[in-house]
Amino acid sequence: MVDPQVLKHGEWDVITPEIAGWEFVTFQVKTFGDGETVELPADGNERAFVNLHGDLVVTADGTEYRLGGRDTVFEGLGHTLSVPRDTAVTITATPGAELAIASAPATERHEVVLVTPDQVGSATRGAGNATRQVSTPMSPDFPADRLHIVEVWTPGGNWSSFPPHKHEHDVDGEAQLEEVYYYRLRDPENGWALQRVYSPERDFDLDVPVRDGDICLIPWGYHTTVAAHDQDLYYLNVLAGPAPKRTLQAAEDPALAPARAKWDDLGTDPRVPFVPVRP
Repeated sequence: MVDPQVLKHGEWDVITPEIAGWEFVTFQVKTFGDGETVELPADGNERAFVNLHGDLVVTADGTEYRLGGRDTVFEGLGHTLSVPRDTAVTITATPGAELAIASAPATERHEVVLVTPDQVGSATRGAGNATRQVSTPMSPDFPADRLHIVEVWTPGGNWSSFPPHKHEHDVDGEAQLEEVYYYRLRDPENGWALQRVYSPERDFDLDVPVRDGDICLIPWGYHTTVAAHDQDLYYLNVLAGPAPKRTLQAAEDPALAPARAKWDDLGTDPRVPFVPVRP
């Protein structure tokens, strides 16, 4: 299995299991040209589509589903369309539209489900300078086989995915999950954040700046992220794994987990939530 890694914008196109060194998650961000249509064949993968920019029409099982309404990921929550295995898909879009496409092999076939911003909403997580805004359109109780989708917005200077946690073993309180972090910054030219992935048991530590359009692949290890001061951060999480039941169980770093007990005294960052449901 390949170590956790960050791939810079322009260095990656489609993340496949072969590139990531894992078994389940495939991910790409498609930018549409003028008049371009994308057709995806029916196969053994379930898929999830999340609009990042522009307006799109996705046709699945003979029905058209409209995704869009935000020009950037900081203007509103996304639409997420879940499409089961054995389903062909056709996509058309406004020129320049950006669509995140995730897939994973599936054994069960579910219904097509469109999750709108009004349906999913968002929640405030954490406290103090670990406050962030989270939307979970494909949660553990969602009618899908393996894919989980999470959108996270972190205001500048705050920590996210904290306390650091991992999901690499199928044991009590933890599930084995492959995870993608896809980053966007409110200031795409100058914005940045720091990503850490570490594993004491493997003697591994990755500490790297991430910028707009970068991606982090996490097959194992504790992980956490911090946005630079005054640099608002968005990331899209895609997770899938071999667990027989849908779950996002994670094990927190025992050295840092006690920070959670202090949150009741800190209160939440008044800047959060800072992304509306709709633009």
